[in-house]
Amino acid sequence: MSGFTHFDAQGNAHMVDVGHKNETDRVATAKGSVLVAPETMKLILDKGVKKGDVLAVAQLAGIMGAKKAPDLIPLCHPLALSSVKVELECDVAASAIGITATCKVTGRTGVEMEAMTAVSVAALTIYDMCKAVDRGMRLTDIHLTHKSGGKSGSYEAK
Repeated sequence: MSGFTHFDAQGNAHMVDVGHKNETDRVATAKGSVLVAPETMKLILDKGVKKGDVLAVAQLAGIMGAKKAPDLIPLCHPLALSSVKVELECDVAASAIGITATCKVTGRTGVEMEAMTAVSVAALTIYDMCKAVDRGMRLTDIHLTHKSGGKSGSYEAK
């Protein structure tokens, strides 16, 4: 059905069988941003948000999100992640918090969904922690920037 691997010949959804694939080292990196008001950025940097250290909590939430990807995304394989790294960087001039997540595994399927989930959950956590002072925040540009390993090889976003 249209080349999508999560559908059988009758159009029914199913989890792809990866049992025949070789285990390889796989890495995926995703990025995204949260746009905030300048006043919100100052509160975050000054650790003045009442709920706590926004960047530290969002970093931890992103790591936890990567580990929970198969619980959130139907048909996503559970993976024994070997590494999850989530980095947050504040760009004061742009009033943006950049989020980068890199996930690694030695396995039969890739870690793109885990990296994208990590970024998404970190961004949602920033929103949750700051919504009392800034309901106009925007989560933007969440995308895969790198993927390596497996039969399909490497991918680099342009």
